[in-house]
Amino acid sequence: MPVDTQHPALHICDLCKQFNGKPAVDHLNLTVKQGEFHALLGPNGAGKTTSLRMVAGLLKPDVGSIHLLGHDMASDPLAAKSLLAFLPDDTLLYGKLRPLEYLEFVAGLWRIPGSLAAHRAEELLRWLDLWPHVGEMTEGFSRGMRQKLALAGALIHDPRLLILDEPLTGLDAAAAKQVKDLLLERVKQGNTVILTTHILEVAERLAARISIIQRGCIIAQGSLEELRAQASQGQMKDTVVKSLEELFLELTATVNT
Repeated sequence: MPVDTQHPALHICDLCKQFNGKPAVDHLNLTVKQGEFHALLGPNGAGKTTSLRMVAGLLKPDVGSIHLLGHDMASDPLAAKSLLAFLPDDTLLYGKLRPLEYLEFVAGLWRIPGSLAAHRAEELLRWLDLWPHVGEMTEGFSRGMRQKLALAGALIHDPRLLILDEPLTGLDAAAAKQVKDLLLERVKQGNTVILTTHILEVAERLAARISIIQRGCIIAQGSLEELRAQASQGQMKDTVVKSLEELFLELTATVNT
């Protein structure tokens, strides 16, 4: 499907979602440009996962709008979702399938021709160092191997926007590097990556822009240097923030007081 490069990869306007009368997402506004590596950070319960599930079309917003590459998720969900891949933190694989079988199954859901699906599947499995395990059932895979296979499944239809919820949790150093290298290569090719992570060093090293969410809304946004400038204002004018971790703690603590 042709993509209008004039539109942002993601545009969220006044997004709201309540559970049992309590706001989980409260008038969230977020714009992510195409070709950007964006980190969405926040403490537990801040609304990150709920927001991403609405972006992926898995939850219906109470109020607000979501546009993916110019397509309205509410009025044209098929067009929007065709450009998107969402990798949740609780990935689901089919234990009795081998890696190629799993990727062929996912490719079939996207109606990708068989020859193209086979080519992409092999390329992804080799890239993620899973090709030596191509004949094994996924039920015997380690957590890291399952995570990498789930990522391959998310990429099989070559999405323009990739959203990942805690993609590095449980990965060893080697597996984490493979995933990070793959994500950076996707961005280098002009695609967009949005991730949540509690590993702030990852966001600091990879993300061009960062949004910090607290109590369901964005409290700070920008590059690392822009966030440092924001933190130097007001009550934090005498604070020297050297790392994203220090900055994150300062900003979220200010909202809680």
